[in-house]
Amino acid sequence: MRRLSILLLLFVTTSTLQAQTYYPGSWGDWEKKSPEEVGMNAEKIQLAIEYAQDEESENPRSMEENHYGTFGREPFGDGIGPFKDRGEQTGIIVKDGYIIAEWGEPFRVDMTHSVTKSFLTTTVGVAYDRGLIRDVNDKVDPYMAPIYFMEWDDNQNKADRFKEPKVFQPFKGNHNSKITWNHLLRQTSDWEGTLWGKPDWADRPSGERSEWMTRERFEPGTEWEYNDVRVNLLALAAMNVLREPLPKVLREEVMDKIGASPTWRWMGYENSWVIIDGQQMQAVSGGGHWGGGMFISARDQARFGLLTLRNGKWKDEQIISEEWNKMAQTPTEANPNYGFMNWFLNVNKDRLPSAPKSSFFHLGAGTNMVYVDQENDLVIVARWIKGSAMDGVVKRVLEAIE
Repeated sequence: MRRLSILLLLFVTTSTLQAQTYYPGSWGDWEKKSPEEVGMNAEKIQLAIEYAQDEESENPRSMEENHYGTFGREPFGDGIGPFKDRGEQTGIIVKDGYIIAEWGEPFRVDMTHSVTKSFLTTTVGVAYDRGLIRDVNDKVDPYMAPIYFMEWDDNQNKADRFKEPKVFQPFKGNHNSKITWNHLLRQTSDWEGTLWGKPDWADRPSGERSEWMTRERFEPGTEWEYNDVRVNLLALAAMNVLREPLPKVLREEVMDKIGASPTWRWMGYENSWVIIDGQQMQAVSGGGHWGGGMFISARDQARFGLLTLRNGKWKDEQIISEEWNKMAQTPTEANPNYGFMNWFLNVNKDRLPSAPKSSFFHLGAGTNMVYVDQENDLVIVARWIKGSAMDGVVKRVLEAIE
């Protein structure tokens, strides 16, 4: 009888907690509460908002102009994807699932740059949950069908390309054949090659030009390097396994299920087209490097942040397995502050000394930050702030918790 009573109590408690877990409805249907209703100080929340607004990025609002002042100066740095001018400094604070503050233009669709990588990781998670990727530590090459680029022939002489490769096999060779899904997800592959007209060495090249094309390759898994050519390679590999465009997979398996708006778009490059199963498909980019990537509103960013806060669960459905979300939050050996792309961890509290070590954030240039704090059931979206202001925003919001 005593054991039965304990089990009944546990069932009632669990059911009550589940009933109290709030999830927003579709698109604009998101309940708001005052800071006081969720145990936060309204005056301190206002100070956090004013701080974020005062710390708006000083970079040009033209993303194309900003590109040619930064990444566009790299070798082969021409933009090959679309750019979109950004809006004003914008933010949303979500506590216990409810919006307790938002400012700026939360429904405006802007580029989110490398936060796109977190959406990419999520589509790879879909492939994993479907059993299309058996183990992230598997080498990628055995999974790869030959890739056929869509190119215009222009009636050229066939003999000019006789015996040249007609398909792309990016994981062949002594080095590239060692690369696993885990290496790509954690940016530790040191893949060597060229994709969409961008050589791997041309992305964020070091100061020593003599080493750009001649340096010895690092053993996969031993060295972390932020490199969008390799990110785009993961996007191509994921599409090759799923045999569907990644935006379609993301919409059907994730974004529609979490009630995201119909306004987001995931863009590729003008030359990133392949043929799969007789269909033309555009491989998307993993960020705004050279243009493209995810174009999305702060409201939809916040929904995605809430999904990762709840470890892939939305209402009664485990959209992305908890196993996958937990793996994404594990430190990378070569960089303990990085999980799967683009889960930035706070293990060493380098960027966010005011936040718990368990927190993480999805981060893109701009700065675009989606801060996720499972200890405090908190999501903060802060768009177009200075990078140096990230901790200041988080610190002020955390200080508002009473």
